[in-house]
Amino acid sequence: MEREVDARGLLCPEPVLLAKQALDSMNGGTVKVLVSNAAARENVSRLAENKGWRIEISNQGEDILLILTK
Repeated sequence: MEREVDARGLLCPEPVLLAKQALDSMNGGTVKVLVSNAAARENVSRLAENKGWRIEISNQGEDILLILTK
């Protein structure tokens, strides 16, 4: 299963809350989270790590894509 979360332009804690909703609704799979600032990248990464998800981070132009897998 795969979900996408577009959190571009949102300030914390909104990207973390949206990512948490997606992660909590899945037992495994892939969640792609698109954010637009370093604070959101760090906070979403920390959330995923604490929940046991693997994290891949790449730049998408001015945005940041986090691919969370479990």
